[in-house]
Amino acid sequence: MSAWIRMLSDDEADEALLRDFALARTPHGTLDNVMRVHGLRPATLRGHVMLYRAALHEKTNTIPSWLQETVASYVSILNECPYSLANHWANARHLIGDDARADKIEAALKARRPADALDGAALALVLYAEKLTLTPGAMKPGDVEALRAAGLDDGEILEANQIIGYFAYVNRLLNGLGVTTDGDVVGYYADS
Repeated sequence: MSAWIRMLSDDEADEALLRDFALARTPHGTLDNVMRVHGLRPATLRGHVMLYRAALHEKTNTIPSWLQETVASYVSILNECPYSLANHWANARHLIGDDARADKIEAALKARRPADALDGAALALVLYAEKLTLTPGAMKPGDVEALRAAGLDDGEILEANQIIGYFAYVNRLLNGLGVTTDGDVVGYYADS
């Protein structure tokens, strides 16, 4: 466990907090620091876990999972958030399932040249993510129109918007409190 504020261990948690921690546990049965850091104000833990699951692990989402994780990773690159990038790029890489392709996408995103590795709807989504992340006040109707022109429907546009908005929140949570992956199992799909 590592952050600039105190994080409660399971041994320090009362019964109610242990229930909240159980809600936020990973498929591996661990509680990542991104959730544990909320232990001093568990209401935010409950809200965070619900938002996270709705944005990234909702079964009715139709944007491919690899692309959801790639958008999440790009927002984390733009926000210079090593915690989210470590976790969500591990997820994207796993879901892409092709190391050479994943390497090419990762290099393009880190260079802020997504067109070097992506095209079509995927490129449109990361360009939308870049503008919304870096200059949210500059968004215009044409930004959504470009997504439609790339073949995305309004539900998918909403999905992408929520992923980007979630990572705007969580990157600031993590960077602002100095939360690290120390002690975490990195990546949703990691072996337990």
